[in-house]
Order: sequence, then C-alpha cells, then structure tokens
Amino acid sequence: MYQLLKSIKERDPAAKSFYEIFFLYPGFHALILHRVANALWNIKLRFFAKFIAFISRIFTGIEIHPAAIIGKNLFIDHGLGVVIGETSEIGNNVLIYHGVTLGGNTLKKGKRHPTLKDNVIIGAGSKILGPIIIEEGA
Repeated sequence: MYQLLKSIKERDPAAKSFYEIFFLYPGFHALILHRVANALWNIKLRFFAKFIAFISRIFTGIEIHPAAIIGKNLFIDHGLGVVIGETSEIGNNVLIYHGVTLGGNTLKKGKRHPTLKDNVIIGAGSKILGPIIIEEGA
C-alpha cells in the first residue's frame, strides 16, 4: 500500500501528503477495494467479489470488474466514470484519467477487453473497446 501511495504522490503534483491520498483519492480507494474483490473472485466467491465491486462503485464512481487483472501502481486520477471490464489487463505504472472505458465490443465469451502494457497513459474520456493491446509507454 505504501508503494502505491508513493507512486501516486510522485505522479500527481496536486497531492500534498500521503494522508490526503489515503483519505481523499477515490482512485486509491477503488484499487484497494479491487484487490479485495479480485482475491474473492480468485477463490470462487464470485457473489461477494461483485458485491465489493458494487460498493466500491457507489462510493468512488469507478467501476472495476473483480476479474480484471491490474498490475502495480495503477493511478486513476479524477476517477469518476472510469469503467474497467472483466477481461481487461493493466500493466504496471499505468495512469488513467476520468471518463475512461476499457470495454468489450462483443457478447462472446473469452478475451473481450483491452490490454494495457506498462507505463501507459490513457487520456480523459477515452473509450478503448475490444481485445486490443496498447503497447508499453503509449
């Protein structure tokens, strides 16, 4: 958790302290709750995983499916309206701004959502649909 707080502080010039991030940053809260939901998902407690994700969405305005794979130090800045779909994969040190959708474009089972490699920045309002790959550093 400390590493995540540190990475957010380093990438957000508006962040004044770790306390501010810990208590006031919805992107931080969404990630912590996602870690819990993802752990429940992985041990097949799917209802409880989705319930945690639901509660997270209510409080943060950020929707992350419990099955989404998220690497270290994701920073969701101004997170309102972010949606991360079930088969999304997000690498390390990724920055996502508000209003971003990592969504599917088919109803078929299998990989339906984007993969973001390490050190990617996704601008506000972006809609990335389908099983495409955004390469490292984009």
